[in-house]
Amino acid sequence: MKHPADNALVGLLDDIAQCRLCEADFGFTPRPVLQVSPNTKILIAGQAPGRKVHESGIPFKDASGDRLRDWMGIDKETFYSDAIAIVPMAFCFPGTGKSGDLPPPAICAKTWRGRVLEQLPERQLTLLVGHHAMKWHLPELKRSTLTDIVSQWQTFSDGTLPLPHPSPRNQYWLKKHPWFEQELLPQLKAQVQKALSAD
Repeated sequence: MKHPADNALVGLLDDIAQCRLCEADFGFTPRPVLQVSPNTKILIAGQAPGRKVHESGIPFKDASGDRLRDWMGIDKETFYSDAIAIVPMAFCFPGTGKSGDLPPPAICAKTWRGRVLEQLPERQLTLLVGHHAMKWHLPELKRSTLTDIVSQWQTFSDGTLPLPHPSPRNQYWLKKHPWFEQELLPQLKAQVQKALSAD
């Protein structure tokens, strides 16, 4: 968890680090994982840390992160710099269910999300990674499917792009929708570079 030299944000991150709202439900000690700075240019709004991230404490330190960095056209140094904020819908690994990780508990976003986003005055681009992030950031489309939302990517403002989760489990979705890699990814890379170079 990054602690920039900003008193309000440092205090907020300290409060988040001590959060235990879900401990009784999880059955294990929560470990909030996020990356944020007042110098953030790009916000990555993900789902929730997976088990590997829970163990390492480093966001997207897994195969999903490798793919996301490739989609964005940036290296690890840039990805883990102050220019990039990684603020998932829930900050802790929620545990595993029958068909993968459990969904992010809504109480996390309700308690913390608005307060964190207020601390990102330099944000130029928001990447909505996965359906949970889309439903929160685009409430008018919360009844739409992920595919419907991502396929409308050209209708969003220059400051928002919806993306499927880069998990290896989504390989079938990527093969079924080749337009994502052919049309959306070049625009993603271009918008990432534009945001990173903004004054």
